Amino acid sequence: MRSFPITLIQRRRAALLGAVLAMAGAAWLPATASASHSQIAIIQDGGDLTNAAATLQQFRALGATAIRVVVPWATIAPNPYSTKKPNFNATDPNAYSASAWGPYDAIVRQAHVDGLTVDLTVTGGAPRWAEGGAPPQPLDTPAVFVAWEPSAAAYGQFFRAVAERYDGSFTPKGQSTPLPAVHFWAIFNEPNFGLDLGPQATHNSEVATGPMMFRSLLNAGWSALHAFPSHSHDTILWGEFAARGQGAPATLGVPQTHPGNYAQTKPLIFIRELFCVNSFYQPLTGSAAAAIGCPTSSAAARRFRSQNPALFTASGVSDHPYPGNQNPLVDGTTDPNFAAFADLGNLEAVLDRVNRVYGSGKRYSIYNDEYGYITDPPSGGQVAITGGHYVSPATAAYYINWAEYLSWRQPRIASTMQYLLEDPPPTAGPYSGFASGLEFSNGKPKADYAAYRLPLYMPVTSFSHTSSVEVWGDARPAPFMATDGDGPQSVAVQLNGKTIQTVTVTGSRGYFDVHMKFPRSGTVRLAWTYPKSDPLLPIGDLGQTVYSRSFSIQVH
Repeated sequence: MRSFPITLIQRRRAALLGAVLAMAGAAWLPATASASHSQIAIIQDGGDLTNAAATLQQFRALGATAIRVVVPWATIAPNPYSTKKPNFNATDPNAYSASAWGPYDAIVRQAHVDGLTVDLTVTGGAPRWAEGGAPPQPLDTPAVFVAWEPSAAAYGQFFRAVAERYDGSFTPKGQSTPLPAVHFWAIFNEPNFGLDLGPQATHNSEVATGPMMFRSLLNAGWSALHAFPSHSHDTILWGEFAARGQGAPATLGVPQTHPGNYAQTKPLIFIRELFCVNSFYQPLTGSAAAAIGCPTSSAAARRFRSQNPALFTASGVSDHPYPGNQNPLVDGTTDPNFAAFADLGNLEAVLDRVNRVYGSGKRYSIYNDEYGYITDPPSGGQVAITGGHYVSPATAAYYINWAEYLSWRQPRIASTMQYLLEDPPPTAGPYSGFASGLEFSNGKPKADYAAYRLPLYMPVTSFSHTSSVEVWGDARPAPFMATDGDGPQSVAVQLNGKTIQTVTVTGSRGYFDVHMKFPRSGTVRLAWTYPKSDPLLPIGDLGQTVYSRSFSIQVH
């Protein structure tokens, strides 16, 4: 991906760090009889996408099925530092610099070759000329892009240019073939975080400006996509929520901690304000409604659903449920308005309730599209911003398998996610602190690299030799090989390095869930072998047998 100004990188990293600053707690979702057998595997990386061909080939070898790509408006818009809008047709893809589009075009083309779905998140920061004014200190510097009171109309024009460029029929100037179509979208990123959309709240945080602005941005993006018939059946997400909220303590009459200009609005409060209801799920009325752009009469409330189609008919709601670098079932507080991994059941319930207020029976799928664990090494053992030490790569491997097992069991969770592939380099300043990659910055795999490629989890690891115990896993790359003509795929369950059962992988995502007996204690792992030839795989993987993480079981 093209080089961004370091201050923009720092801003994006601050957003990610902010997502894990505080710990929240709530009960994990109850187990269900059905499961999300077809959940997609999204992966995201930044710097490595400067070499799209090699990186996407590696994504495919890992078995990821979708790649999340963030498209910052200000990095493509002309004259982004100017406060005066340039004279150009903002809806025309050709009116923007070809070099600015170049990295995204390369990713879209290569993903099409590799059979990967591209998830485009069209977001801020906004160019200066599309903002309501200069962001107040400490961000009022020319090098920092946020989205401060952004023009929804201007955002919609830019989104329309993106939608046309990737509608499947657009041929860039100087090229001979059209770009492949993109059919997976997210409208804006972390709109409840003031460094992505500000101010979050005004008047001592009593007026929720963030939800009001996002409502307009969401409608603009939705309309831009639906201007093109080729996008009429696309997967379109909204939300992209930062999982927690920050700010000063609440005061009498203020319903949450103060997000102010740049902190986070708690996501479930943000959703209620977005849908114009109070904490009792009653429509806001009078001046409270008017202040945040909500209907002020019964007649206007009846029109709310038709006037905001994305809120009621989108494909899903996306969340960044970072678990505070703890295991996926643990959170440090019991705030009912957070949306960390353990709180996804609460997120589902709130979305159902706000829809019912307007007579909608929509039950949104939840997309986890930003998630990972910061590891030590490379973080040097310092106390983590989450309140404890960063986890080891081995612990991260265990946690990502555990989290994926839990999400696989929940039919409304539509995706599992890994952020990043490779740790940022130590020279990246604040950006380097978010070392959640599957590889160190030098490209050496961490323990969680193997865990991601072949997830393996056993809910019970101490049991009787007569017990038939659950073994859940995923031969993640196997479905790619099956569709390439390599025949049925199988994965071996091994005890102490010897295969004790072979499982045929028949699903579209490579998952399996079996019950089996183990004759003795020892170390369990999975083994799977890449085909000997495949033009879309890295040469070093061809014919290689690879293994999952290993762990001990006690049989008595």
